[in-house]
Amino acid sequence: MGLRPACSCRRYDGPANTRQAHRKMSKSFVRGVPGGKCHTFQTGVMRNDYALKMTLVATELMQLRHNQLESARVTINQYLVKGFGPEGTYMKFYAFPHHVLRENALATGAGADRFQSGMSKAFGKPAGTAARVKNGTKLFAVWAPAGSEKIVKEAFRKASNKLSTHTRILVEQLIKKEE
Repeated sequence: MGLRPACSCRRYDGPANTRQAHRKMSKSFVRGVPGGKCHTFQTGVMRNDYALKMTLVATELMQLRHNQLESARVTINQYLVKGFGPEGTYMKFYAFPHHVLRENALATGAGADRFQSGMSKAFGKPAGTAARVKNGTKLFAVWAPAGSEKIVKEAFRKASNKLSTHTRILVEQLIKKEE
């Protein structure tokens, strides 16, 4: 079965579903959660000579699926490697998808009403994971050399097209300490 659109799971309501309560009120982890696509949270080499730090920040209360976040990370990484080489910048990925998304698959077609229970006991099966972000939550940060503001902004612009939230870019000039 294909992936549902992001608009079906981007609402942020209720507590995070990382655990599931049983009848005896004992808690256990949700079983059968599909593996996430986000595995790499830092790329590049962190050095002390970077003059610029740019951060991509979410501006809405929303859930972002793991495949959106991974797609945005890959886009940023590819654009930065093309511009600076594999060790020219350092990128950190902040949003971790921990919230388990559930899906109540409905049967369609002839005879579906005979074996479908509808919304009765519609807890759903785990379908993926999402990161819960609020206004001001950091998604990605890039440390880069001086004069590279245009390239990093373009990488963030391309990555924000992959996300289902509005974003803004924060620019911070790093001060070098003279010894």
